[in-house]
Amino acid sequence: DKAAEYFEKCVVESFLDKIRVGIHVPNYPQFRDMNEMFLSMMDGLEKIKEGYLETSVPSLKADNSQISEVASLERNSQLIHEKTGEQFEARVCVTGPYTLASFFPYRDEGTFSRLGNVISQILENNLFSNKHGKTSLVSVDEPLFGLLDDPLIDFGSRGKENLLTAWENICGKVKSKNAQTMIHLHSTANPLFWEVPSLDVIDSHVGDPLIQMKRTGELLESKDKFLKASLAVNDFDLLIKEKIGADSQVKLADSDVNEKIADTWTGIRSGIVDSEKFLETVDIMKSRLVRVVERFGPERVLYAGPECGLKGYPTYEIAFECLRRVSSVVKSFEKQS
Repeated sequence: DKAAEYFEKCVVESFLDKIRVGIHVPNYPQFRDMNEMFLSMMDGLEKIKEGYLETSVPSLKADNSQISEVASLERNSQLIHEKTGEQFEARVCVTGPYTLASFFPYRDEGTFSRLGNVISQILENNLFSNKHGKTSLVSVDEPLFGLLDDPLIDFGSRGKENLLTAWENICGKVKSKNAQTMIHLHSTANPLFWEVPSLDVIDSHVGDPLIQMKRTGELLESKDKFLKASLAVNDFDLLIKEKIGADSQVKLADSDVNEKIADTWTGIRSGIVDSEKFLETVDIMKSRLVRVVERFGPERVLYAGPECGLKGYPTYEIAFECLRRVSSVVKSFEKQS
């Protein structure tokens, strides 16, 4: 139908836009709620006011087993190849079992395993490789892991072991399809992710303590893991706040800062304020990349990019300007290395 055609066209065009600004391994364009899209692919769940209930062991729906965005890229792989002139690589992001479990008001030690099994099945069905393009990287997104005091994953608990097994099963499935594995974290305070044998790359936020700790280098070597360097902040409110702070002669109260942020958004939306002036400079991004590479060595830093998705940016164009800057930093760094 026309809606599906339009969706597919938007996915392909946006993916091509990412390649055009110099992203080597673009993620499929994320136009939907990432948690809902994976939960909607599962049988055995019932949505209630508080979240989701397991009515039976979750399983992959027979009639909804495809990630539509990935299927769109595979169907149009020849077209993408023709437009770019070379075989393309794609990254596939899935929401991890720990984060999905947070939508269940009633969890038990087996929740992570059951959700992890379905995510493994989804990846079994959705990774592709042909002469035009391939999935070369899969990211398991766990933004909530490490941020909550959760007795289900206390030291020595069954839940902790089940989460570790779930991650390993997911990563092992990806490795069997000849793609690399990554975990995306907003906090690295809980070190459990280091214990996943089939995990290749760790991706955390700008300024994460992981980048400062001496032990990180030792663990990267002993566990044979790699880093993604995060070069750009994705929280646009934070970017506005930093600019307000830099421009102000005196220290403002939090209430005044929040009011100025709200006024700035009003100005951006009405076209009075140019949102590009809040973007981080190429020099700032480059300094972050240099710091990570100098600390851990180029052989341990496989990827670089923004710290997270850019849906909080005011416009599509501004998000792509950020990607363009990230890409230019990586290219100039590669030339100098």
